[in-house]
Amino acid sequence: MEDFTKKIYIIHENDDWTAHLTKRLDELDLEYEKWHLNSGIIDFSEKPPLGIFYNRMSASSHTRGHRYAPEIASAVIDWLEFHNAIVLNGSNALRFEVSKIKQSLALEAAGIRTPKTIAASGKAEIVEAGIKLQKWMQSTTIGNSGEPLPFITKHNRAGKGLGVQLFRTNEALEKYVNSSAFEDSIDGITILQEYIEADEPYIYRNEFIGGKYVYTVRVDTSSGFELCPADACQVGNLYCPAGERLEDQAPFKIVPLSANMEFLIERYESFLKNSKIDVAGIEMIVRKGIAYTYDINTNTNYNSDAEKKADQYAMLELAKYLGGVLAKA
Repeated sequence: MEDFTKKIYIIHENDDWTAHLTKRLDELDLEYEKWHLNSGIIDFSEKPPLGIFYNRMSASSHTRGHRYAPEIASAVIDWLEFHNAIVLNGSNALRFEVSKIKQSLALEAAGIRTPKTIAASGKAEIVEAGIKLQKWMQSTTIGNSGEPLPFITKHNRAGKGLGVQLFRTNEALEKYVNSSAFEDSIDGITILQEYIEADEPYIYRNEFIGGKYVYTVRVDTSSGFELCPADACQVGNLYCPAGERLEDQAPFKIVPLSANMEFLIERYESFLKNSKIDVAGIEMIVRKGIAYTYDINTNTNYNSDAEKKADQYAMLELAKYLGGVLAKA
């Protein structure tokens, strides 16, 4: 029998990251159904069920054995959009999720400052890109002594900080690329980026729901780069897997937005609206008072410890937002 109940359909591939949302949906007594898209069948002749569809597909799905989940999700979302279904974080958001290149280009087009970025495919090409990036950094750095400047690599299709490594010389990069330790991006594209040395060892992640600013979380990077806010990423004192947490400070802390950054939040909101992204975490780093934006997470997660201390609960706000959209559908 066909189900005529209007629901919230959650497109995802990670039950651990979805449980916190469904808990809030249960609290609000909202009808929902989870679509775990590690595999599936799409009959294009059928119409979608009644309701709204929220995409939480992750770029890091391959690390959980779900190699083609984003591709399957993309096909499902195309089918939904063909039938004019309401899809939150639809096809364009998914393209942002799986491509750092698309993120960087779109941010630059919107007038949002980003680090210098080069993409490369192939080991020799990665080394060549490192040399090119080094020359650019030295030519644009006032007072540079001629010493090599640090840069980072990351995977184009990543999530959780996959593939992020810091290099201080091109020789170190070449040694790594030609070693057994080298890990290629799942899509074969490596990103090389100038290293923005922050005024303090923090990055800032700005959370948006329904395209509107919710809060900013400060992330301590003193133990490493791969920091994931989701509770499921925590293993004892380790955080995905950057190292031991500081004794006197939580790795994640919700902080007030500084007055000189309010203009950037407005620009982020405009960017999300124009990019048709409904829910996202946008990460930035501050050097000499200037913010550099380097990542957009459309499959955003929240840290419960930080939220309890601040008495702010983004997943609850997300559930309310989904309920409001469903009511209007």
